[in-house]
Amino acid sequence: QVQLVESGGGLVQPGGSLRLSCAASGFTFSLYVMSWYRQAPGKERDLVAFITPFGATTNYAASVKGRFTISRDNVKNTVFLQMNSLKPEDTAVYYCYAAHQRVHGLEYWGQGTQVTVSS
Repeated sequence: QVQLVESGGGLVQPGGSLRLSCAASGFTFSLYVMSWYRQAPGKERDLVAFITPFGATTNYAASVKGRFTISRDNVKNTVFLQMNSLKPEDTAVYYCYAAHQRVHGLEYWGQGTQVTVSS
């Protein structure tokens, strides 16, 4: 069955770094646009970054541009989010999301991983 399994979250001090991973299985990874979303307590789930199937295009929320980098490995069926210069406002549950590049509505979510930025 389809699985998106995030890992790499945790507690980090302001200014620190974390690398999130999302391992995918059960679908053809290279046909999907992969994204990271995040949701802070009491707030909506927001798009952080996305990457197209072969990495030709990436895009970032203004709040993370220049600090976060999304990448993918289509051999290992994994998408990554490198997060540098973390700020307390980056604290949230981070979710991996897969959307088929051509078939509308064919999409999957991971279970989320907690990132807490605090001194």
